Amino acid sequence: MSMSNNITAFLNFVAFMCSIPIIAAGTWLASKPDNECIHWLRWPVVFMGLAVMLVSLAGFVGAYWKKEGLLGVYLVCMAILIILLLVLLVLAFVVTRPNGAYSVPGKAYSEYRLAGFSSWLRNRITDGDSWGNIRACLAVSDICPKFNSEIITADQFFAAHLSPIKSGCCKPPTICGYQYVNPIVWNNPTNTIADADCSIWNNDLNQLCYDCDACKAGLLGNLRKEWRKANLILILTVVVLIWVYLIACSAYRNAQTEQLFERYKQGWA
Repeated sequence: MSMSNNITAFLNFVAFMCSIPIIAAGTWLASKPDNECIHWLRWPVVFMGLAVMLVSLAGFVGAYWKKEGLLGVYLVCMAILIILLLVLLVLAFVVTRPNGAYSVPGKAYSEYRLAGFSSWLRNRITDGDSWGNIRACLAVSDICPKFNSEIITADQFFAAHLSPIKSGCCKPPTICGYQYVNPIVWNNPTNTIADADCSIWNNDLNQLCYDCDACKAGLLGNLRKEWRKANLILILTVVVLIWVYLIACSAYRNAQTEQLFERYKQGWA
C-alpha cells in the first residue's frame, strides 16, 4: 500500500508539472492584443491550468500523507478536468479548422473572407453588440500605429508577411485599388464598387478598416492561428495527463485491494 501511495504521489507531481504548460499557453493567448479585446476568450485556459495544478497538489498531499478520502476526491476532480480539457480541445479544433485566407497576386500577405470561417465563432465575435466593444478596443490598441512605424516603402509593405489582423484592419482590401502612401494611409481608389469595404476605409487612425468585414475576418484569422498553436501544447499535455490519471487509478485500486486484504488477514488472525 505504501508503494502504491508513493507511485500516486509521484504521478501527481507529474500532473502538477503538466499544469505549467497549460497555464503558460493560456497566458500567451491572453497576452495577444486580439485576445485582450475578447474578454470571454482570454482566461479559460489559464483557469483550467490553475485547476489542474490545485487538484494535482491535493492528490499529492492525499497520497503522501495517506489521506484516502482526499485521493478519491482528486480522482473524481481530475476526471472532470480531463473531460473539460478534451471538450475545449475538440471545440477549438472544430471552430479553427475553416480558413478564410486567400492569396493576393503579387503580394506576400494573404487577405481574408469572413464567410470562410466557422459560423459558430463568426456569430459570437462579429455580431453587432460584440463587435462594437471589440472594435473600440482595437481602435485604441497599438496594432496599427505600431505597424505604421515598422514599414516605410511600398516595396517593403507588399513583400511583408502581414498578420491576419493587420491585413484586415490596418489597410483597405487590395481589390479596391487604393494607392499606397504609408501602411495606414491610402488614397485614390480605382474600384470602390468591387467590395463594400472599399467605401468604409478611412485614413482616420480611429476609423481605418475597423468597420470592415475584412477586419472581422482578420481578427478571426488571428484567433485561428494563435489557438492552433496553443492546441499543440494542450494536446501533448492532455495525453500525459490521461496517462498519469490511468496509472494513478490503477495504483489507487491496488492500494484499496491491499488494504482490504490486510483487513481480511487481521480478521482471520
